[in-house]
Amino acid sequence: MYLTRFRFNTARSGARRLLGSPHLLHGAVNMAFPVRPARDGEGPRVLWRVDRDHQSQVQLYIVSPAQPDLTHLVEQAGWPTLAEPGWATFAYDGFLGALAAGDTWSFRLTANPVHNIRLPQDKPGDRTRRTAHRTPRHQMRWLLERQERAGFEVIRKAADQQLTESGDAHELIVRDQVPLQFHRPPTERSRQDVRFTRVTFDGRLRITEPDAFRRTLTQGLGKSKAYGCGLMTLAPVSKP
Repeated sequence: MYLTRFRFNTARSGARRLLGSPHLLHGAVNMAFPVRPARDGEGPRVLWRVDRDHQSQVQLYIVSPAQPDLTHLVEQAGWPTLAEPGWATFAYDGFLGALAAGDTWSFRLTANPVHNIRLPQDKPGDRTRRTAHRTPRHQMRWLLERQERAGFEVIRKAADQQLTESGDAHELIVRDQVPLQFHRPPTERSRQDVRFTRVTFDGRLRITEPDAFRRTLTQGLGKSKAYGCGLMTLAPVSKP
């Protein structure tokens, strides 16, 4: 497994065009792998995420079974005048193998929190409809409902550190809610637009089941993984 970081040059029109379209960026990420990594539905897959820490610093993260070649991204949206290649790739297996139960990490996850509903006009037996969670409260609940199976627990705050009576029990925030809509490629069977809501979670977690957690890091969490959702990354917990 590999973890790759690429920094966009947002002064370039090609970078702004890619960043404005999850569909185009999905295609650009796929181009990084001349031979697409095989997937059996259970193994690691290519995951990616765009982080916008501020307007002038935008980074692409890719986790993948094969090492990517991002030369085409440098030419289109990176820093072609730099002596360095424009991206950095790190071996990920050693890091994954060292994860242990009880470890505490800061994390970031961009995801598409959804649920299935029935509308009043639906008839008995009709299929449920997938729709996005709209509020931070429900988006947080979506993640908390999946944490046990995903091999981690979001750390709970001490009672005297909670700022509100409800909704502030965990070291977790939701930010950057972005509704997205774009056309499917002409080659795909469905002609309906792709629609989803992308949100970013920042927080602290504790690993409970290392094997399950490694699957979460390499297979992703939630829907819309092809369009920049599902990738969780970790950072050391900062000391006060």
